[in-house]
Amino acid sequence: MSIQRFEVGPRMSQAVAYNGIVTTAGQVALDSAGKSVAEQTREVLGRIDALLAAAGTDKSKVLTATIWLADIGTFAEMNSVWDGWVSPGNTPARATVEAKLAAPAFQVEIQVTAAI
Repeated sequence: MSIQRFEVGPRMSQAVAYNGIVTTAGQVALDSAGKSVAEQTREVLGRIDALLAAAGTDKSKVLTATIWLADIGTFAEMNSVWDGWVSPGNTPARATVEAKLAAPAFQVEIQVTAAI
């Protein structure tokens, strides 16, 4: 079985697929950095959709998700977008925690693992 890497950079790949599983790197909102958590969450989930599609899968096959919020007080705002995105009946195992992210402009980071 071969390893497939997507959007390979000098430090990391944005996603890696192997043995029927794809794992994304933590995705942040590059275009909407500094904007609301809802806007950033929409962008991040769009980036995840694109990575999953490139690997030949989609959000209905997400197994796990880890979400980091710069402020856990924005949990409901993030969930308002997440709930509209997640595939009904196919909700993944998920953890959400508060953490200091790579730059102050980033309010949310999401990483997923999905079946292919």
